Amino acid sequence: MTTAMGPIQLIDEHGARAGDEAAAGFEMPSAEVLLGIYRQMTLARRFDIQVTKLTRQGRLATYAPGLGQEACEIAPIAALQPQDWFFPSHRDAIGMLARGVPPQGVLAFFRGDWHSDFDPKQYRVAPLSVPLASHLLHAVGLAHAARLKGDPVVALTFLGDGASSAGDAHEAFNFASTWQAPTVFVLQNNQYAISVPLSRQTHARSFADRAVGYDMPGHLVDGNDPAAVYAVVAHAVERARAGGGPSLIEGVTYRIEAHTNSDDPTRYRSSDEVEAWRARDPIARLETYLRGAGVLDDEFAQHVAGEAEELASSTRDLMNAEPQLDPLELFDHVYAAERPALIEQRAALERELAEAGGQR
Repeated sequence: MTTAMGPIQLIDEHGARAGDEAAAGFEMPSAEVLLGIYRQMTLARRFDIQVTKLTRQGRLATYAPGLGQEACEIAPIAALQPQDWFFPSHRDAIGMLARGVPPQGVLAFFRGDWHSDFDPKQYRVAPLSVPLASHLLHAVGLAHAARLKGDPVVALTFLGDGASSAGDAHEAFNFASTWQAPTVFVLQNNQYAISVPLSRQTHARSFADRAVGYDMPGHLVDGNDPAAVYAVVAHAVERARAGGGPSLIEGVTYRIEAHTNSDDPTRYRSSDEVEAWRARDPIARLETYLRGAGVLDDEFAQHVAGEAEELASSTRDLMNAEPQLDPLELFDHVYAAERPALIEQRAALERELAEAGGQR
C-alpha cells in the first residue's frame, strides 16, 4: 500500500501531523507508545555513536552503524509482544538492544569473542546474521512451526535493499506466502547496497511492490517517521498473529554513517546528499511532534539523555576491559553427544595450553 502523496506518513518532515491521505487509514499511536519509541531511539543513537567510536579505536573488529535508521529499527521492535521473535541482520544491533539484549550480548560478535553471547530463547532474538538474507528463511521456518503448533507467535525480520536481491529473500517471501507463515518482513531501504545506489539495484517503483508477486500485502512507509513505521508494522504483526499471513513493509530511510568501519562513503555519495537526509532526522521529527502535542517536556528529555550517557559509559567500560576467553570453549556446543575425535582434539589442545603456560 502506498498513497497518492508517496509513502505512508503520520508525522511529516517538520514534525507536524500529516494529513489523512498520507496516513492511508492508519491511526496515530498513543502518546505512551511514542514516548517509549523516543526513549529507545535516543538510547540507540548514543549507543551506536559510542560503538562506532570504539570500532575506530580498534576495540571492535567491525561494526555496521544504524545512525539515521532508528525509526526503522526501534519502532518495529516496539510493535512486538513478548512471545514474538526477532531475526536481525548485520545492521540491526540497535534493534537487538531495544529488544532487551544487553550490550555485551550485542557486541561480543563484533569483537570476535562469541558468535552469540546471549540466550536467544531468553530474549526471543536469533543470533545476528551477516550472510545477506539467510536469516529470513530462519524467520519463516520458526513462524511456520509456530503456526503448525497453534502458538500465537510472530517472527519479525529485517533486511536491506541490497539483501532483497539475494535469492534467499525471494525464497523466504515465497515460502512465507505459500505456508501463510506469520512473518513480517521490514525492508530498510537506506538507498545503498554498500556502494551500489538504488538506481542500479531495481527498476521497480518500490521494493514494496514486489509483495504482489507473492500474494501478500506490501506497504511503502516513510522510514524516518517512527509513528508511521510503528502503526504499519503493528497492523502487520497482529494480522499475522490472527492467521492473515506475511507482509512486506518497505521503510524509505538513509544510512548516515559508512556501511562499516572499512567503508569510505565519500567515494560514492556527496556530502550534500547526506546533509539533506540529516534534515529528515527521525528522532528530531518525533521530538518536535511530541513537544508540540504537550507530551514531551525538558525533564523527560533530560532524563532520557542521562540514561543514554550512562549506557555509553558502561559500554565504553565493557569494551575497554579485556575479555576472559577460554580456548577450550571451541569444543562446546558442537554436538549433543561429543564425538571421540572431538574429545581427542580437546585433550591435545589442553596439553598444548599447559605446555605453553609452563614455558612462560
